[in-house]
Amino acid sequence: MLLAAEAMDMLDALIANVAAPSIRADLGGGAATVQWLGAAYALAMAAGLVTGGRLGDIVGRKRMFLIGALGFTVASLLCAASWSPGMLIGARGLQGLFGAVMIPQGLGIIKEMFDGPEVGRAFGLFGPVMAASTVGGPVLAGALVDADFFGSGWRMIFLINLPLGLLALLGGWKFLPESRSTRRPRLDLAGATLASLAALLLVLPLVQGRELGWPAWTFVSMAAAVGLFGVFGRYELRVARAGGDPLVVPGLFRKRAFSAGLVTGGVFFAAVAGFSLVLSLFLQSGLGLTPLRAGLASLPWSLGMVLGFAAIQVAERFGIIERLGRRVIQTGLVVMALGTATLAVTLNTAGTGVTPWHLAPALVLAGLGMGLVMGPFFDTVLGAVEPHESGSASGTITAVQQLGSALGVAVLGTVFFGALGGQITGTAEQTARTVAVASYSATLQVTLWAGTGLLATALAASFLLPRPVHAQEH
Repeated sequence: MLLAAEAMDMLDALIANVAAPSIRADLGGGAATVQWLGAAYALAMAAGLVTGGRLGDIVGRKRMFLIGALGFTVASLLCAASWSPGMLIGARGLQGLFGAVMIPQGLGIIKEMFDGPEVGRAFGLFGPVMAASTVGGPVLAGALVDADFFGSGWRMIFLINLPLGLLALLGGWKFLPESRSTRRPRLDLAGATLASLAALLLVLPLVQGRELGWPAWTFVSMAAAVGLFGVFGRYELRVARAGGDPLVVPGLFRKRAFSAGLVTGGVFFAAVAGFSLVLSLFLQSGLGLTPLRAGLASLPWSLGMVLGFAAIQVAERFGIIERLGRRVIQTGLVVMALGTATLAVTLNTAGTGVTPWHLAPALVLAGLGMGLVMGPFFDTVLGAVEPHESGSASGTITAVQQLGSALGVAVLGTVFFGALGGQITGTAEQTARTVAVASYSATLQVTLWAGTGLLATALAASFLLPRPVHAQEH
């Protein structure tokens, strides 16, 4: 049931991109609607992750897991039943919020259920589930949209969560033990509100600004977000000095490796999420592929990612990761940047005759780099954290990962639609007839170079990570 919950989260983070053109063709809305489908989910997840984990410590992990699974399932049903872009975006936000309640409980429950080597074997099952979801998610989404079961179209990508949610609920109710922390931390609701509002003030203008012509309020909103993040930091410091339980332990930011890890991870995951969105848009709206064929065309990227994960697993067995430390992550960033740059060059060379086969080598390279980064990333960053800080640190890193994903969809999506000049209309087939492949190809090239720039920024920040994985920096 824990794996079913993980599968639901992974699938819903991926499949909306594949179905986005079909959703927009059915419900309408502007280009920002496409961006919000991913950004709303990631932003809500980022806002609730740390608080969701603490609710499990206070109320009980089994209870919060069941509440999260039920809410996620109901939110999925609301997504499938949506009749307007606004309702769907709101339901996606609810999915992310309940996902933030459900997902953090797995770590504590596994530690309660298993001892010794069994813990490692239990966590080892999450890797194959993540890999299967990454590879199969886009293909499954495309197959469900194309199959159009009972005339459901894109709605089936959310209805598929109903049996998974039911499995998680029934299995959790019957088999999961009740557990909670021996020390019950207090909720930092004020801190959570400040951080969530700051994130929203940053993402909102980035998504909506282009369609509205960048009015003055968008720049005011982004400036206010920066200021509010500063207020959040000062508030968290005051809570810690008063002996309370801050949402984020301020002392973590005095560790260079941790702060560098947040910047590296945030920018990296922004590049990944934005790349996933614009690739799907190009394949369907540019090349005119059906959702299923678009999912199949993105398989080289997913397979490259699996190869990267596999390489990390082999390297860990021989102690290579321990010896190389940050250089593994840096290698992955360079490889992924080479992949995105190669894809841009391929598009320029192939011109209007470009096919998915032309894209495959560059996509494998980009996916390989992504796997090489993600495999050791969390262990590398958390290696610089004291054991009593690990809970806050892991929650913060995961939240920044989700916030980075929301920002990546906003930024690279805005670059893509801005370069395209608003020419995306109708279904994938209609768009292919009315907009030249050359226009989408040129647009994607611009976006890919922007994504390569993000990866270069992440590479620069990575030089502050520790050299060996478990080096402590204070």
